[in-house]
Amino acid sequence: LTMKTKLLALAVGVVMVSSVAWAHHAGSIYDRDNMVTLKGVVTDFQFTNPHVQVVFETTNANGQKEIWKAGSAPPQRLYRAGWNTTTLSPGDEITVTCAPAKDGSKICSIKSLIGPGGKVLTQGAE
Repeated sequence: LTMKTKLLALAVGVVMVSSVAWAHHAGSIYDRDNMVTLKGVVTDFQFTNPHVQVVFETTNANGQKEIWKAGSAPPQRLYRAGWNTTTLSPGDEITVTCAPAKDGSKICSIKSLIGPGGKVLTQGAE
């Protein structure tokens, strides 16, 4: 390989790693001082790395349907807290307490979730 090819590969690798690191540590986008509690119906549940995702439909105060995406801890930690790949399924009714995005977008970071049968699911130990 030529020196130019090696430098290009190194530069691409640095950019890829830095963008992943920035995205992973973007917790400052959430308003942790003003938690919200939302009731809704699960439309998608992804028990995958790097963070578990719960997508759900809720109805706002004006009666309009909204789709929210709620992020959670990594699957390994949630597994220790009692979650698994079958904890939630589309159609399940849930209540989510979470930190909403500061910019008003319909995303949030889960603090706790009440799932089917009233089971309280937390993030586990940090």
